[in-house]
Amino acid sequence: MAFDFSTVRDRKFYDIVSIPLRPAIKLILKIKCVGKENIPQSGSYIVACNHINILDPVILSSECRRPIHFMAKSEAFKNKIGAWFLTHLNVFPVNRGRNDKASVDYAIKLVENGHVLGIFPEGTRSKDLKPHKPKSGVALIAKQTKADILPVALYCEQNRLLFRKITVRFGKPIKYEELGFNDETSSRERREAAEKIMARIVSLWEEGHCE
Repeated sequence: MAFDFSTVRDRKFYDIVSIPLRPAIKLILKIKCVGKENIPQSGSYIVACNHINILDPVILSSECRRPIHFMAKSEAFKNKIGAWFLTHLNVFPVNRGRNDKASVDYAIKLVENGHVLGIFPEGTRSKDLKPHKPKSGVALIAKQTKADILPVALYCEQNRLLFRKITVRFGKPIKYEELGFNDETSSRERREAAEKIMARIVSLWEEGHCE
């Protein structure tokens, strides 16, 4: 199933699934949330979070309450049924390890059209549950869209899928101006901007569980 990169929109199926899913997630995961007052109530922005589990997008979507469009590895779209569900849950594919212009352009269009984009700057899940070095993709999209970043940390000490204690901590938005971009941005500046974003996520993560 080929993904249609020509149209950006929030899928109705996302709302249909997310409403009953929110209380279900609360039942199967021990989630504590901190800092929800920092979540913008309107406008486009980028959610940037560390990545520890396959259910991370579900957790973030259930707490943000606004539809979030997430990138996912293109391999997840090879199965037609799986691809249909992912597409209708506002997920779009990206080819990891190489410059995927179609996916990056689609992400930029999402933000420019007022949507919320979700990115895991590390590019893959952390096996040891700790934040790791970011890739520059989040900075590239922020540069192109001049979007603010909502940093989020997922803290968990148990490496399993279900029935684990998770603290979701939302930080204050990082304003675009804080990222230090110039008119002509170099790869070094994108890398430094990505590291600034990740440093904020790490700072939130280091606070650990809330009581």
